[in-house]
Amino acid sequence: MSTGVSVIVPLYNKAAYVGRCLESVLAQQYGDFEVIVVDDGSTDGSGDVVRGYKDPRVRVIEQKNAGPGAARNRAAAEARHDWIAPIDSDDAWDRRYLTENIRLLADYPQAGWLAWAMRELPQQTTTGARWKRAGVPEGPWRPKPDTKPQLLAAILANMMPSSIFMRRDAFQRSGGFYAKNRCVFGEDTSLWIKLLLNYEIVFCFEPLVDRYCDASDLSVNFKGVRPVEPFLFDPEDVRADCPAELRGLLEGLLAIRACKTASVYGYFGEHRRARELMRTFVRAGDWRLPYFFIALLGCTPAAKWLGAAARMARLNLRATHAN
Repeated sequence: MSTGVSVIVPLYNKAAYVGRCLESVLAQQYGDFEVIVVDDGSTDGSGDVVRGYKDPRVRVIEQKNAGPGAARNRAAAEARHDWIAPIDSDDAWDRRYLTENIRLLADYPQAGWLAWAMRELPQQTTTGARWKRAGVPEGPWRPKPDTKPQLLAAILANMMPSSIFMRRDAFQRSGGFYAKNRCVFGEDTSLWIKLLLNYEIVFCFEPLVDRYCDASDLSVNFKGVRPVEPFLFDPEDVRADCPAELRGLLEGLLAIRACKTASVYGYFGEHRRARELMRTFVRAGDWRLPYFFIALLGCTPAAKWLGAAARMARLNLRATHAN
């Protein structure tokens, strides 16, 4: 297998940020790569910014708006190399990022993919610190039937496309990013679940990726309740790729994420949607899982009033600090 890298960049209305992203890619110490940017129907001139770069390694493909998963899949379909490195158009890499990935491949040739810690800006936090607190091991890892679903949930909660490096064949066998119905939230997590269940991963805690949270409008800046993630409204998509011996682990993960989502829906007064999630994924024996009892409360009409009171208290607290 060659060590050339196809860098894939989904682009939608990020004219103010995509230059920062491309500069970080073109400044890489490792030079055997191509950059495939898919302009997903931008209306702010983002594609023109990219076309301003005359580096022959950069290609721009235009398509009608179909969502970030579809844009990444289109870029991957055009890839010429055996390794795929996604990066969102508002993020940036340390110049050693590709070099370190290639170095680790020599140490762990059996790995299907690598995941790096991210520095979150402007907060100056790191996902690696949260991985460590959750007990995620640095280095190579594969889940086992007795792996706690809480560990899998902690891994997924701190994993984003810009910090992933994966074999193209593993990506293809897993079906790529979730792209049905122009999915714009959680389209990456379904892919991470499939890869975690089927391939060895190498965790790297050095934060060689900068994630600019203030620009990540699809992932961290939702106003109000977030959409249900694809693996909850279409669970058969991930179940179909799950090895039989890990089915219990997957169902535990789905129950945890259903409890968390139900808690959020209850907080925003949507107790019927919370109840539907709990009935679909959670059983009485799951009471030890995180968010279980909060989710049960979220299934009741009382959650609407408690959530409203909590939001009002937060607003008052912010006003007090502002003064």
